Amino acid sequence: MAMGRFAEPKMGFVVLLLWFMSGVAGAEYMAYKDPKQEVDARIKDLMDRMTLEEKIGQMTQIERKVATFDVMKQYFIGSVLSGGGSVPCPKASAEDWVKMVNEIQKGALSTRLGIPMIYGIDAIHGHNNAYNATIFPHNIGLGVTRDAELVKRIGAATALEVRATGIPYAFAPCIAVCRDPRWGRCYESYSEDHKIVQMMTEIIPGLQGDPPANSMGVPFVAGKTKVAACAKHFVGDGGTVKGIDESNTVIDLNELLSIHMPAYYDSIRKGVATVMVSYSSWNGHKMHANRDLVTGFLKDKLEFEGFVISDWQGIDKITDPPHSNYSYSVQAAVLAGIDMVMVPENYTEFINDLSSLVKNKVIPMSRIDDAVERILKVKFVMGLFENPMADFSLANQLGSQEHRELAREAVRKSAVLLKNGKSDNQPLLPLPKKAAKILVAGSHAHNLGYQCGGWTIQWQGVAGNDLTTGTTILTAVKNTVDPSTQVVYESDPDASFVNSNNFSYAIVVVGEVPYAEMWGDSSNLTIKEPGGSTIGKVCGAVRCAVVVISGRPVVLEPYVAEMDALVAAWLPGSEGQGVADVLFGDYGFSGKLARTWFKSVDQLPMNVGDAHYDPLFPFGFGLITSGSI
Repeated sequence: MAMGRFAEPKMGFVVLLLWFMSGVAGAEYMAYKDPKQEVDARIKDLMDRMTLEEKIGQMTQIERKVATFDVMKQYFIGSVLSGGGSVPCPKASAEDWVKMVNEIQKGALSTRLGIPMIYGIDAIHGHNNAYNATIFPHNIGLGVTRDAELVKRIGAATALEVRATGIPYAFAPCIAVCRDPRWGRCYESYSEDHKIVQMMTEIIPGLQGDPPANSMGVPFVAGKTKVAACAKHFVGDGGTVKGIDESNTVIDLNELLSIHMPAYYDSIRKGVATVMVSYSSWNGHKMHANRDLVTGFLKDKLEFEGFVISDWQGIDKITDPPHSNYSYSVQAAVLAGIDMVMVPENYTEFINDLSSLVKNKVIPMSRIDDAVERILKVKFVMGLFENPMADFSLANQLGSQEHRELAREAVRKSAVLLKNGKSDNQPLLPLPKKAAKILVAGSHAHNLGYQCGGWTIQWQGVAGNDLTTGTTILTAVKNTVDPSTQVVYESDPDASFVNSNNFSYAIVVVGEVPYAEMWGDSSNLTIKEPGGSTIGKVCGAVRCAVVVISGRPVVLEPYVAEMDALVAAWLPGSEGQGVADVLFGDYGFSGKLARTWFKSVDQLPMNVGDAHYDPLFPFGFGLITSGSI
């Protein structure tokens, strides 16, 4: 009976049902929202719907501090970033990050077309801005390993930790070929040899996933556990005169293409999603305004289909003094081929100037369309339209034990044994775990911040042990020696203390203090005081192994004769246990220098193959030991 009555509904219900169905049938179909459509079709459909204001919004990247819900909605902002040290709150958890990113994303999704923003961050040796993240060795150490498979695994682990905080885009890797260690970013470079840098671009499929075969130039990101990568800084950033940051690389085209360009070819072949332009100049021509290289070579010659992004306020520096003619800078940068501009805070001036330049036909609409199509392609390819909101499902990946073990492996493989034994006695390493009493000395022995270096929690890095979670070298030594061995720690012991304690041997850990770009440029390349005197006092009284923590080769020749053993540990990151692994022989030393170690700064620049090549330790040098594990 009930079915019979339902089968003969009243006329009012029929009219209501027909009205509802006609509304559904008449709803506009939006191809860009349909994941079954080809990416190019989705891009075209969306582009056809967009106003100039919406397109310019996509080209604008702003800092999270100014990225309110209303700003995202009003200006159709396409991207947001965290600068160095820019975090939701001190010691933010993965959940804190996810909540912040999602709140910003809600603003983007509230716009007329609901185009998701893409959030980017400098994750250059792990997720280095995030508290409790695994901090991997800086690139200068990874180049030593010459282990592309290891670097790919590090990329995959980094992607998981970045995604754990709700972020889908990492400004990595730096594929600079550092030709002068006086440059403050030299530790971001894998090697002075472009072949090693090319090898290390294997981090890109680690970050993004393995691209399909025969997809040269097409950006590729394999879903929610991977991130869009960024090859930087295009091009020649590691070749500036005297290593001065943001300065001028003075070389001919052949040298530019043969030394600094090859790794970009490899990166594009591996599907890198984005490329960041360098602050530096090439023969006096600012890279941020170099159309021949950005458009002519990168986009046209190498057929790169992802998007090109500026560096932080990079377009401001096209003029001298910076920002003195901002409208011209916007014009020069966009016409050069930059697609997304890292403003990062003065976004209204950028948007207004770019709008005016387009409306006055100084910048053609075709250039705007090219930029936005590239940005949208990356967003579609990585699934951002289908999954714009982050969740907490990967929170346990941040600083996971598996990733810390991987970092520890990288630390021991990146250490280089430069000396082991004086001419009159036996090798010191591996050190015996069982001894009556040993001394651990030096300013860097128990300082996690020094161990991690720049671009860790803060832009320029932080000293001390409260910045994040990790294991200092002192702690690692205590973890490794026999329980009966007494470990005495003195940062800078006086000579009488060393002489009167009958130490079996000593480990001295010294080096550079944290720094990043600009502040890191150095004309003298000396270790932090009292490092030299600590070496003298300790190594003059007891057999000693010196471990150098640095972002580049530093002046060591005056001290080497006093040492029984010398280890270059570079900037090993949070897992200092990897240093103890090789000091005590659980694993053998296998690292080979990926940079020439000079005798004197007067020799610089000096790279393998130069006519005046006379190093303290040559490129490729490294003593080998066997391990017990």
